Order: sequence, then C-alpha cells, then structure tokens
Amino acid sequence: MDITLPFEPILFGIKWNMHLILEYLAFFTAFRYYVFLRNRSADSISSTNRLSIIIGAIFGALLLSRIVAFLENPILHSQEGWMALMNNKTIMGGLFGGLLGVELAKLMIDEKESSGDLFSFPILLGIILGRVGCFLAGTNEFTYGKETSFFMGMNLGDGLNRHPIALYEVFFLLLLFILLKRIQKFSQPLESGMLFKIFMILYFTFRFLIEFLKPNTYFTLGLSSIQILCLICLLYYQQTIRQATAYALKKLHLL
Repeated sequence: MDITLPFEPILFGIKWNMHLILEYLAFFTAFRYYVFLRNRSADSISSTNRLSIIIGAIFGALLLSRIVAFLENPILHSQEGWMALMNNKTIMGGLFGGLLGVELAKLMIDEKESSGDLFSFPILLGIILGRVGCFLAGTNEFTYGKETSFFMGMNLGDGLNRHPIALYEVFFLLLLFILLKRIQKFSQPLESGMLFKIFMILYFTFRFLIEFLKPNTYFTLGLSSIQILCLICLLYYQQTIRQATAYALKKLHLL
C-alpha cells in the first residue's frame, strides 16, 4: 500500500499529526525503558544524584537543541520570532546539550561515577521512534535529503525524488542498537561509561557524514551547524577515539 507523505490520517474527523504523536511516544517509551533498565541494574549512583543528573540533562538538552536549530536557519527563525525558536529543536543539540548538562550537574553534586551507560539504549529507542515520525512528516520536517536518482530516492511530499535520510538513520540506529548490545554482552568487564561514549562517537560521526546529503544552505567553513557540532563532540571524545584506534591497530598487528 502506497503512503502519501506527509502522512496525516484522518480518524474520527480529526487529522492526526503522526510526527508529533511519535515524538511524544518516543519520550514516553524511552523513559519507561530507562526505568525498566534501572530497576534491573545495580546502579552505583544514588536516586537523589540520579535525579539531579536527569534534571541537568533536561535543561542542557532544551537549551542547546534550540540554539543549534536556530543556527540551521537563522533567517527563518528571525522572521518567525520566538515561537519558531521555541518550537524548533534538533536531537543533535539535545544530545550534546544533555551531555554538558549532566557533566555540570555531576560537578555541582560532586558525583564521580559515570552515568551515561544507563541512558544509551533508551536514547537510541527514542531516536528511532522519533525518526519514524520525521519520515512520516515528509518535507514538513527538515530531515529530508537532496534530490537523487539513487534507487532509494522517494517522493517525500514535494514531487521530487529525495534521499529519505530519516529512514537511513533508522537503519543505522537499529544496527547501532544491536552492536551496543553485543559489546555489552561479550566485552565484560566494560569500562563504566564506555557504552555511552561509543554511542555518541558513532552516532555523531554518522550524522556528520549524512549531513552532506541534506540540502543545507547555511554554512560556516563549508559545514552546516550540525556538522560543526559533530566535530566539537568528536573533539570532546578525542581521548576515547585515540585509545580505541590504538587498540584496533594493536589487534590488527597481532593478526
């Protein structure tokens, strides 16, 4: 059955915004998955400190997600005013802003334990659901790609064959979910916080590359705002990247 994008079915005389519905579902499901994982794990961080960390993540994510969204198209946001700035957001700014918010919260409460691993799989699940919503929104959301003759090209609502970037991302995230599960299972003992670091490094690398398929128009040094953020994030994790590269080279040398 063909689906016309944007997909906004009418049920009971109401047009349903599937992107918004799946966005709320993503938040709810990710949180419930987090609670499920925490109840099954021996969390070394106290409930009080964990709550402070979550609050730090929320405020950091809210702030930077909107700043990066503004930088993606500053002229549009300037024309449409504060409402556009409040309504638009990007997961990349949310992730890195959440990371900074967590580190600031941990500094304030003097928490030394790594806190990211418990969030890794819930975040992945939430992004997957959110990206399905982005795909169903078609060209109403700036998650579509350039025109293409590639066999994966699709009409996302404007009559042109475009890269369905949201679908590419869903596929990548599913593979990343499986990879992290395998690492968690077969790489014991694993350094605390390493799962989250691997997730951030691989996801931000993927997003840096996939941005070349988007019809971006605002650049700094030839890169979009999201690509610059990706480089900042990878620079933040440079020590982990160097260690992983040295470990991989050592393994190859032994082979």
